[in-house]
Amino acid sequence: MTITVDRRTLLTGAGAAALLAAQPVKLAFGQDKTIRFLMTQDFTKVYTFVTAEYSQGQRDYMTLINERGGINGYKIVAEVTDHGNDLPRAIEAYERAKGQGMVLVDPLSTPVARALVPRVLADKVNMVTAFSGRSDAADGTVFPYIFPLSPNYWTQMGLILDYANKQDGGLKGKKIAYVHIDTPFGKEPLPILEALRDKLGFELLPFPYTPPGNDQSAIWPQVRRARPDWVIFWGAGVGQTVALTEAVRNGIRMDRMCSSVWISESDMDVAGRDAAKGVMKVDPCVLGREPKPIQDILKSVVSAGKGAGPENKVGTVYYNYGVMIMATILEGVKQAFALAPNGPVNGPWLNAGLQSIKGFTAEGMMPSTTVTAADHQGGGMGRISQWDGKGFKPVTDWFSANQDVVWAEIKKYSSEFAKSGK
Repeated sequence: MTITVDRRTLLTGAGAAALLAAQPVKLAFGQDKTIRFLMTQDFTKVYTFVTAEYSQGQRDYMTLINERGGINGYKIVAEVTDHGNDLPRAIEAYERAKGQGMVLVDPLSTPVARALVPRVLADKVNMVTAFSGRSDAADGTVFPYIFPLSPNYWTQMGLILDYANKQDGGLKGKKIAYVHIDTPFGKEPLPILEALRDKLGFELLPFPYTPPGNDQSAIWPQVRRARPDWVIFWGAGVGQTVALTEAVRNGIRMDRMCSSVWISESDMDVAGRDAAKGVMKVDPCVLGREPKPIQDILKSVVSAGKGAGPENKVGTVYYNYGVMIMATILEGVKQAFALAPNGPVNGPWLNAGLQSIKGFTAEGMMPSTTVTAADHQGGGMGRISQWDGKGFKPVTDWFSANQDVVWAEIKKYSSEFAKSGK
């Protein structure tokens, strides 16, 4: 993979510079038969808990494909920069890359993604918002150039509640505690929780905590005293680590706790790998090193000394998320070539390819994903996995659930955006 590096952004963060130092820096401008992406992401400020591993997975998968000759003779060129969750820096990187023929951007940041929405829609540049951004962007009829390509937060909540409902043979009269960061991200699943509360008959107990969540000592004793049947905890980074630690300290049953996708091995290391046994999460893809794409990366990329980061991160939770998303993006490139072998290679060309992805599984690494002009989420499938002290193991097959409730919410907010642009 060829990487273009913006020195102005990288040198503002030592962590970002160190992360990318292992990659050869080549100027890609002027190359023929290239497809340009922009991965301007947050390596230094808010999303540091995920970005390094996610980016490493993305870049290793691109290297794998490029080492095989690329796609239809084209190489994938990725410009990787650090926006530090700063909107002006992200917009500057976007405008510069747009002028160089960039056809896709992945900011991995909800504030940045939201800020870029009007630009990508106007410019017809595809934006990936996996596990971030606007959940209503699943509606491709309103957001034609925005692609979550993954179960959004409303879908994740629908999956968790369906699992709990089936485990208990119904949730009527049960108590569900929702411990969440008091931000738009933390509040986002509340409409789904409330709609399913009314439908399934459980009692909802919200427990918001002040961001970033490094002090939850007053929250978890309240959770313990409420004696909930299930606890759903919703945060990221330090908020998740502290939530787990406090839950353990307060004697909350781990096998009755479930998180969104934002929990990983590093959180278990802090909370205690044995103490956290039983806790669950939503999985969008297979974790670990068993998936064929991960095996291929180890064999053809890492063993050849071309990996984008530490070998011990290959196969971790967030690394595999990056591989999953990049594999889906590149499947969109393949479909674009199938539709229009001679291009032109631009935003609308890739857009048609992304909207033609059918039954894609990345060789068994992810649930069957179909993206259409109407559904940019990809079908809304995931599974529940449980921590066994060493890793997360699936306790369900891939499934979708409560999509009628989810899509009602999607349509509600996307229609508001269609009217107001907000």
